[in-house]
Amino acid sequence: MGARARPLPARVLPRGWLDLLRQVSLFVSAFLVYDLVRGGVEGRATAAFQHARELISIERTLHLFIEPSVQAWASGSHVLMVAASWLYINAQATITIAALVYLYLRRNGSFYFVRNMLMIAMPLALIGYAVFPTAPPRFLPEWGFIDTVTDLTPVSLTHTSASMSALFNPYAAVPSMHVAFALMIGWPLARLTRHSAVRVMWLVYPFLMTFVIVVTANHFILDALLGALTAALSACGASWLARVRPAAWRFSGVPSAPVPPHPAASTARVSASG
Repeated sequence: MGARARPLPARVLPRGWLDLLRQVSLFVSAFLVYDLVRGGVEGRATAAFQHARELISIERTLHLFIEPSVQAWASGSHVLMVAASWLYINAQATITIAALVYLYLRRNGSFYFVRNMLMIAMPLALIGYAVFPTAPPRFLPEWGFIDTVTDLTPVSLTHTSASMSALFNPYAAVPSMHVAFALMIGWPLARLTRHSAVRVMWLVYPFLMTFVIVVTANHFILDALLGALTAALSACGASWLARVRPAAWRFSGVPSAPVPPHPAASTARVSASG
């Protein structure tokens, strides 16, 4: 009866309004700083195009340069290309936010580990954008790439308005944060879900995003691999934080072991029962 009498917000929010406001403020601030810094990183167009050609050279040496062939195959289906373009523009923010809301409300014990991964991944990505600016494949039509997002949707990723220029960096291709975010969201949720079909969906999600970024000519395969490396390093960092504060930031929501009673308390109980 006492649990039923609690107000609805107290039953829905695992740690109350204050913690919810704290987490929302943290994410809004982090993403705003991330976008501002990413947009403010000097583009260095000459270096960005040179780095893109270097990636192509490396992929050709490793026999990984299959992006033009994959995009040419996918271009045979207008529906597939429109769907991929829509996913590239919308999926990262929509799915990431929805997953975080679910984790906070339903799997709160695992939320803070995932949160820490995201917070570590963003500054790592900013280092990559600053040190290795890279033009996306869609800027290299001489290699057979086409800009499907601009061609098939109302959104132009090539020419941005003045109001968005501070938040947009066309040369922020390395690492691919679409892949990094998909891994940091998808695989933890795959571990948490109890339904096999949903588990498979979350396991496949990072591979789907890799396919999307390639067929839309927004990233090279090496960008995706470096995005996966960013996710792995972020997971290591979050694991270290979990060892520092295991009760608050571990991935598992298993409660801590109960504290044994003090010997004096046990003696008092025995005396009272005698």
